[in-house]
Amino acid sequence: MTVFLALVACASNPACDASQTRLDGTCAAYQAGDPVAYTGAPTTPGTSYQIQYSGTLDTTLDVRAWDVDLFDTTDADLGAIQSQGEQTLCYFSAGSYEDWRPDASEFPKDSLGNALDGWPGEWWVDITNSTVRGIMQARLDLAVTRGCTGVDPDNVNGFENPTGLQLNATMQLDYNRFLADEAHKRGLSVGLKNDTTQLADLEPWFDWGVNEQCVTYDECDGYSVFTDAQKAILHVEYVDDWANAQSKAESVCGVGPNLDTVVKMLDLGAERLACPS
Repeated sequence: MTVFLALVACASNPACDASQTRLDGTCAAYQAGDPVAYTGAPTTPGTSYQIQYSGTLDTTLDVRAWDVDLFDTTDADLGAIQSQGEQTLCYFSAGSYEDWRPDASEFPKDSLGNALDGWPGEWWVDITNSTVRGIMQARLDLAVTRGCTGVDPDNVNGFENPTGLQLNATMQLDYNRFLADEAHKRGLSVGLKNDTTQLADLEPWFDWGVNEQCVTYDECDGYSVFTDAQKAILHVEYVDDWANAQSKAESVCGVGPNLDTVVKMLDLGAERLACPS
């Protein structure tokens, strides 16, 4: 189904409130059209998975889905995953600029905001910038070329963070829906990463979700809108010391609405302790 956005000019008042977005320097009310449909295999609650962005990938794990880095995962590792018929969910940052990525030079300097606290070499980006959106479309094309079955776009809650870019909730909804629709146009499934305050508004666009530490932050309950719709939430809780993984699992397993929970280290290496399904 084709997506359209209805943008209706506001009154002449030049100030835009938090529920509005700017269009060519003016206020504009936002209304979303229907989501582009995804017709591929669903990712349902009860999905076993590994999420790994660093270290040597153990492709012998018996899991149904792999969340791996779009750029850094080797062709050999992707081939090993894909040969087993498993879901290959490819991670990239959709809301930030990372200075080590091969397409980093394509980001306009004026699209960069504040640095992400604690993440060297990474800055928030202006999600309303057309060039930034074009880069994300190219990344989705790369996901198709590399044989990914889905994508995990990260940092899609900039409006909740000190980006220095004056992003608001409506801009974030528009961008996240744009990402989902563009993924679906390419036959890719798409997961919603965090953005817990917009779960209900975005559930019709997204096929599954990834959450980091909703038990820690006491925000798991909102994910029932996904799991009730038979959309898996790949849930991660972190430990600083792997010796604490078992005790962490005892405190987080079974918490929340039918989440698929694993305990990991923050660097998202090979270590993995999965809760019973």
